[in-house]
Amino acid sequence: MKTEAFNQGITHETLQTPFRTEAGVVFNDAPVAYKTWGTLNTSRDNVILIFHALTGHAAANEWFSGIFGEGKLCDPSQNFIICINVPGSPYGSLNPWTVNPATGSPYRNDFPLITVRDMVRFQQQLLDQLDVSGIDTVVGGSLGGMQALEFCLMDNRAKSALLIAMGKAHSPWAIGISHAQRAAITSDPEWKSGNYVKGEGPVNGLAAARMMAMITYRTPSDYEKKFGRNLQNQNGQFQIESYLNYQGQKLAGRFDAHCYLSLTKTMDSHDIARERGSYAEVLNQINIPAYVIGIDSDLLYPVNEQKELAAMLPGGEYHEIRSAYGHDAFLIEFSQMNTIIEKFQRKNKKTSN
Repeated sequence: MKTEAFNQGITHETLQTPFRTEAGVVFNDAPVAYKTWGTLNTSRDNVILIFHALTGHAAANEWFSGIFGEGKLCDPSQNFIICINVPGSPYGSLNPWTVNPATGSPYRNDFPLITVRDMVRFQQQLLDQLDVSGIDTVVGGSLGGMQALEFCLMDNRAKSALLIAMGKAHSPWAIGISHAQRAAITSDPEWKSGNYVKGEGPVNGLAAARMMAMITYRTPSDYEKKFGRNLQNQNGQFQIESYLNYQGQKLAGRFDAHCYLSLTKTMDSHDIARERGSYAEVLNQINIPAYVIGIDSDLLYPVNEQKELAAMLPGGEYHEIRSAYGHDAFLIEFSQMNTIIEKFQRKNKKTSN
């Protein structure tokens, strides 16, 4: 697995206190990887906390580049910006390839379920180590948005939130898609044999899972415009087939099947009301400004989910990106994203004054 590019500027530490999952599994000296930009002020509260999505990583300036820069949400001259690699991901933090001290071998299939709340608790422990006292804004899309929403319930340091392309709980539609992707991985003969090392298998199953995902991340109109029924070669392969093959192999070259299984199960755990009460009761506890951003063409997390969430948050306000790119639009349509964020910043500044 080629992770060198993602390791540039990444800080690697261990959590100073044991990390305990919701299920009661305890990890001592859990590894954690993160990246920062800017400097903490004297009160240690000028923080922008970014949560990454499923196959993302701590180098948020690479995949969220459009919101970085002077005058933007992530302005290193004004804020201390941090993105923490989540547990379960292959990019430096605790994951299925971490060595189990009880066996001396990687956890692999024995790696426990990590819930979205576990991810938040994991990141809280690092923020405590860094002595962060306040957070101006938490921001994330997809799995990142799920974490940001949970953080607002679990931590009183957040002063505002940008919640993008997700809802109050993972829907049966999204769970079904994740299940099909996991089935593609576990049906791979390499997976069944277990004869592979970290980052080298099962390549075909992981590639197939990614191809399924790429279909849900975009839209029919986007693929019609980009590929139509054009052929890639004289063997009768369509351009869309070639594109999906490329995207599948590309992810298989930088990610890991065990981690993909772990993180999709984490997303399925997302339910803000689980063991807490009704959705209305739970979300009413979040009394901070929160812009909930939907994408009009999102097939994976339709806008009705964001509209519902915004309506249930006391400080919630719904905004929409119009795009042919579907779920991926929050990583592409930075002009629209920044217009929404600028309004968000102006409103928060006016309120605070």
